[in-house]
Amino acid sequence: MVGLLGDNGAGKSTLVKCLSGSLRPTAGEILVDGRPADLGTPEKARALGIETVHQDLAVVESMDVTANLFLGRELVRGRGLLRRLGWLDHKAMEERTGATLDRLRIRIPSFREEVGALSGGQRQAVAVGRAVAWGSHIVLLDEPAAALGVEQASHVLDLCRRLADQDVAVVLISHSMQHVLEVCSRVVVLRHGTVAADRSIDGLTGQDLVGLITGADVTLRGVG
Repeated sequence: MVGLLGDNGAGKSTLVKCLSGSLRPTAGEILVDGRPADLGTPEKARALGIETVHQDLAVVESMDVTANLFLGRELVRGRGLLRRLGWLDHKAMEERTGATLDRLRIRIPSFREEVGALSGGQRQAVAVGRAVAWGSHIVLLDEPAAALGVEQASHVLDLCRRLADQDVAVVLISHSMQHVLEVCSRVVVLRHGTVAADRSIDGLTGQDLVGLITGADVTLRGVG
């Protein structure tokens, strides 16, 4: 898991928008599996298995868990008239929802529960689960624990670890140095739109990360 760090205005959000297809870069090249990739639209990014969990979650609180996981990508039943009418296959969607949440060991009492009735940590888990359901390759997590209490944040970080353990490339954008130190193996620091550091997390402290973000003269005890 890679931690993406930087002060406000460093370029983190712009980079995430480029990787998620929301913004087309004006220069440079994006490689996926070592090959140039056109991520000019969110649909193109999703086709390559790239999903983003934004800080505002983008969940619909009046809809249930299954409906949120399949939002905009609902499964329709059968062939012919049923398919043309858009008859939803609720059973197939619930089964896939259960498989996805089980895979990440997410415990939610009922998939038919409105998301607005869930805790903050459970809502975040639903947003991450949706990304996992469709993001088979790369998942971008933008401040996934920013608005959560200590216990709920711990659950979300555990979820991030489980995601990375399943061979999904995870990019964690966070202002919490402690969270990055806990779950990331590598850190990339942006400053004024350029890469200021790209290092293994081994041997780094929170003070070191702050120094890399601010550009302070910090001795990193030989870490390369």
